Amino acid sequence: MELEGKLHEIKKPIMVLGTSSGAGKSLTVTAICRILKNSGEEPIPFKGQNMSNNAWVDWEGGEMAYSQALQAFACGIIPSSEMNPILLKPQGNSTSEVIHLGKSIGITTAKNYYKDWFIPGWEVIRKSLNSIYKKNPNCRLIIEGAGSPVEMNLIHRDLTNLRVAKYLNANCILVTDIERGGVFAQIIGTLELMKPEEKKLIKGIIINRFRGDLSLFEEGKKWIESKTQIPVLGIIPWLKDKFPPEDSLDLLEKKSYATNPEIKVGIIKLPSISNFSDFDPLENEESILIKWVIESQNLNQYDFIILPGSKQTIKDQLFLINSGLSQDIKDYAKNNGNIFGICGGLQMLGTILEDPYCKEGSKLNLDKSIKGIGLLPLKTTFLESKITRQINSESIWPNLTEINGFEIHNGVTELDSSQNTLKIKPIFKDLDLGWYKENSQGGAIAGSYIHGIFENDKWRNQYINLIRKSKNLPMPSKKTSSYKMKRESIIDNLANEFKKHLNISSLLI
Repeated sequence: MELEGKLHEIKKPIMVLGTSSGAGKSLTVTAICRILKNSGEEPIPFKGQNMSNNAWVDWEGGEMAYSQALQAFACGIIPSSEMNPILLKPQGNSTSEVIHLGKSIGITTAKNYYKDWFIPGWEVIRKSLNSIYKKNPNCRLIIEGAGSPVEMNLIHRDLTNLRVAKYLNANCILVTDIERGGVFAQIIGTLELMKPEEKKLIKGIIINRFRGDLSLFEEGKKWIESKTQIPVLGIIPWLKDKFPPEDSLDLLEKKSYATNPEIKVGIIKLPSISNFSDFDPLENEESILIKWVIESQNLNQYDFIILPGSKQTIKDQLFLINSGLSQDIKDYAKNNGNIFGICGGLQMLGTILEDPYCKEGSKLNLDKSIKGIGLLPLKTTFLESKITRQINSESIWPNLTEINGFEIHNGVTELDSSQNTLKIKPIFKDLDLGWYKENSQGGAIAGSYIHGIFENDKWRNQYINLIRKSKNLPMPSKKTSSYKMKRESIIDNLANEFKKHLNISSLLI
């Protein structure tokens, strides 16, 4: 199905644009997806281009942004990289890895991106749209824009905002964040910078993150509608439910909501952190308080430490060494501390990292090899291609249970034959997915390649119970509910709140 000339045959797409990055586009799309799914429609999320290191892997091994995977869950469908055909994964020094339809196809600088990648980028967006409609002719696309649609220095090469809106003749909503201040200027300025044919596509405005009595903005709503001749579809109150941040900078502002925590977790805030949605299941545990560790300190205040994934593992290992955190982690281990590494974090816990093809930041280190923290006798060699796949396995430690998740990593890890490997054991029946080593007086150093490991309820509960046991805490008196069920509940709550304050019926034509 070629879309050109057949737009009259498809349900009118809804596109959510923002007056700026962080205005609330991702959550708005998520809410609309669930609202329409509950009303009997067939919504499918789409974002032509996303820039994020918070990724997910579809069932064909394709990488996509986690936010589009979450939106697919809100639609009740299986995520596919076609929903996010272009993913840019920043790796520092103004460079990004370019991923088209789930596959890594190159590295680009910010300066050269639009020159080298604009034409193939637009082709892969059109290809994805055609494929989605061919497979799902009755669907309604719910499309997310990126940043602002009127960045005037980039607008002639903008792949994912007004170009997509015009191509599909979408009904567009403009979302603005009143919490940032200057909401009237945000709206008027954005609309004034649009061409007349672009402005005509804006069918409604949403005021997001309003604190206090909504009736106090009634005069503001009337002024906006009078000035723009565009209806304000809704004023969305400040919502407390937590979702993964789109940008890792937001982690510094992300708060843990545990009120009476029994366990305190320290997560190392790596400069090139990736896949931070791995920790959402811990954020939703009432007994756990999460703190982000950004500088050298005594780590003994934490009941366990997590080393997260990294987009530039060697670069981040150098950060740990130079900041003193590498030594802090070693000292913590000597005190029988519990440490868990995920993906790049697992690699850094090993003895040596070798990067012969300069894939993981070794350009900063001329010999292309660097020592790891040295807590696990593991050697990692980074290869030219990376592994991306869904995982179905079974754990051996800390309990026997089925495990689901996914891998995204460059590098092969094996036992370091130059070290004593007698005490290290596999975590899973698939022997290359993770290892652990118990301390002599309690505690364990462990790591896994599996992203989403904490989403496995039985495994997560047993691991946390090991921590509880080491603290002489009683075992939980009630069974912990499923994280995925909690995620569904959060999406439902989000959709219900939006539905109370948002009227999109005029857009459903």
